[in-house]
Amino acid sequence: MHDHPTLYRGLYRIRRFEETVLNEFSSGVFYGTTHTYIGEEADAVGVLAHLHPGDVVFSNHRCHGHFIAYGGYLRALFAELMGKASGVSGGRGGSQHIHWKDFYSNGILGSTTPAAAGAALAEKLKGTGAVTVCFIGDGTLGEGVLYESLNMAALWGAPVLYVVEDNRIAQTTPIELALAGSIPARFEAFGIPARELDTSDVLEVLPVAGELLDAIRAEPGPRALILHTCRFGPHSKGDDTRPAELVEKMRAERDPVKIHGARLDDATRKAVETEVDAEVATAFAAAKAEPMPEGTP
Repeated sequence: MHDHPTLYRGLYRIRRFEETVLNEFSSGVFYGTTHTYIGEEADAVGVLAHLHPGDVVFSNHRCHGHFIAYGGYLRALFAELMGKASGVSGGRGGSQHIHWKDFYSNGILGSTTPAAAGAALAEKLKGTGAVTVCFIGDGTLGEGVLYESLNMAALWGAPVLYVVEDNRIAQTTPIELALAGSIPARFEAFGIPARELDTSDVLEVLPVAGELLDAIRAEPGPRALILHTCRFGPHSKGDDTRPAELVEKMRAERDPVKIHGARLDDATRKAVETEVDAEVATAFAAAKAEPMPEGTP
């Protein structure tokens, strides 16, 4: 369903989950590190709304939003970040390394791109009709394995959609210091059609993602969707080198939750928010109450 309240619920669930993670991290309840998806919610919701059963999704270190939009359980993800055995990956994957159903994430930049090409080829050879979606960031465009993967995907006609989430900064390196040339041209060099959007509006992402996935299903072969997006939070928990006024400007002008929320009447929007706030709070409390694995210090 792609109606306005359903889309808003998808955006707001990711936002409240990630805000809870950031707010609670200093309490020591979570292990390791975390990379939140705040500001980029329209990408995951707009793309993954078109999934069919059996489609495969590969994500990266900033995977929570993708996992939630895929349909993953909030309690299981909270528990994973806490190192609990009840976590989605048994508490062993943490924030970056998730496996659930046909969803996979890995924190090593570029590592998922050959896996996505291979998974897509496997589905093609099996004749399942399934499509693979591979989310990468602008930092991954500096990894050589990506271009080897694009070459193979194009040669094989692998049914994979590479989604580039360009938030204009790779950890603390601005894109203008790291990326030469055109992002679409990097895909087009391999004969891979590429579409490009500069938006935080889920209603702009939704139809273009749908067109690309429909095209892949009709004629298997790789496609690319480049989404110029905004990351509001730090790279991980506190390493943000950008001027505060830049982040505030992005929040004021490019907030996907506010952009889409404005399309709902106040009563509908508040009802969705009340429901999601309770869902997130309940999931967090339930995960926190679960026991730690035996032998945990």
